[in-house]
Amino acid sequence: MTDFIPAAKPLIGDEERAAVDRVLRSGMIAQGPEVAAFEEEFAEHFVRGRATVAVNSGTSGQHLGLLASGIGPGDEVIVPSFTFAATGNSVALTGATPVFADIEPDTFTLDPASVRAAVTERTKGIMPVHLYGHPFMVDEIQAIADEFDLQIFEDAAQAHGASLNGRPVGTFGSFAMFSLYPTKNMTSGEGGMVSCATETIARNVRLLRNQGMETQYANEVVGFNARMTDIHAAIGRVQLTKVDGWTEQRQRNARFLSDALANVPGVTVPVVREGAVHVYHQYTIRVDAAERDRLQRALREEHNVGTGVYYPIPNHRLPSLEKFAPGLELPETEKAAAEVLSLPVHPSLSQADLDRIVSGVSAVLGAGA
Repeated sequence: MTDFIPAAKPLIGDEERAAVDRVLRSGMIAQGPEVAAFEEEFAEHFVRGRATVAVNSGTSGQHLGLLASGIGPGDEVIVPSFTFAATGNSVALTGATPVFADIEPDTFTLDPASVRAAVTERTKGIMPVHLYGHPFMVDEIQAIADEFDLQIFEDAAQAHGASLNGRPVGTFGSFAMFSLYPTKNMTSGEGGMVSCATETIARNVRLLRNQGMETQYANEVVGFNARMTDIHAAIGRVQLTKVDGWTEQRQRNARFLSDALANVPGVTVPVVREGAVHVYHQYTIRVDAAERDRLQRALREEHNVGTGVYYPIPNHRLPSLEKFAPGLELPETEKAAAEVLSLPVHPSLSQADLDRIVSGVSAVLGAGA
C-alpha cells in the first residue's frame, strides 16, 4: 500500500524545536521579546512595515480588530457566507450583525454586486476573505466602501504573501488578520497577526489583547487575555524564514495540477485573476455536485489521497449563524459548497505524490463517465 497523502501537513523542523528550547531556557515564556521581534519581522516581510500586533489566534485577531475599529452593537458588517465560521463569528462576538453576501464563482471571493445589495443604513464595514489564498476583488469592493463611507476589514487568514497588482494583502483594510494555525502556509503552532492601518487601531488591539492595559495594572479599557506567548512567536520567527520557499513550491505544485487536470472531464481548476498572486493555501477544484462526494471517497479509499471540502455548509445555514439570515438565498455560495474539493498542494508533496493525485482524479471521474 502506498503512503497516505494528507490534505495538509504542517512543516516543523529542527530549527523550530531549537527556537522553542531557547525560549524555555530563557525563562521568558509569556509575551516578551520574541513576540515583539516576531511582530516587527512579520510586518516587514508581509505588509510593508504596517503596525502589526500578535495575538493568540486568528479569530482573536478578527474579533479584536473589529472592536479596535469601533464595531459594536447596532452595526452591520457584510461578510461572505462561503468561508470558515470564524469570519461571521467575529462580527457576532462584537455585538454587531454579520450580513451575508454571495461570492463570484471564479475566485470564491465576495461578489461586489451582492455586497452593494446588502448595504443598509446600519452598515459600518465590509470584511472580505482572501479565500484559499487568492485576493478578493479589491478595487470593486473599495469603490463600494468609498461610496457608502464604509471600512474594509481583511480576512487574510489564508493569504500570507498574496498580492494584487503588486500590493500585498494585509495593506488594504483598516486592519487585516492573518492566521498562524498549524495548517496555514506558515504557523506559530497557534496564533494570529493583526496588520493595522493606523497606530490608533494598533494601540487599541494591544490594549484589548492584554486585559486593557499597556502599562501593568493601569487598565484603560475592559480587555481580554489574547496574548501570544514567546514560545509561539519563536516558532513563527523560524517559519518566517522559510515561508517564501514553501509558497513558491505550492505555486509550482498548483501549476502542475492545473496543467494536468485542465482536460479531465468535469474538472474546473482554480482561476488566477490578472494582477493577482495566488499563494494556494488550498488548491480547490470544482466538480459536479453529484460527483464530488464520490470523488472524495474514492481518492481516499482507492488511491490513499486525502482531500478537504472547504466549506460544506455555508455560514448562513449554520445553526450558530442562521438567525442572522432568515430566508436568505445565496445561489453561488450554495453551488460552491456542493461542488468544491481541495486537493493536496502543500510543499512536502513529491512528484510521485502529485502524479498519484492526478491519476486518481482522472481514474475516478473517467470511471464515472
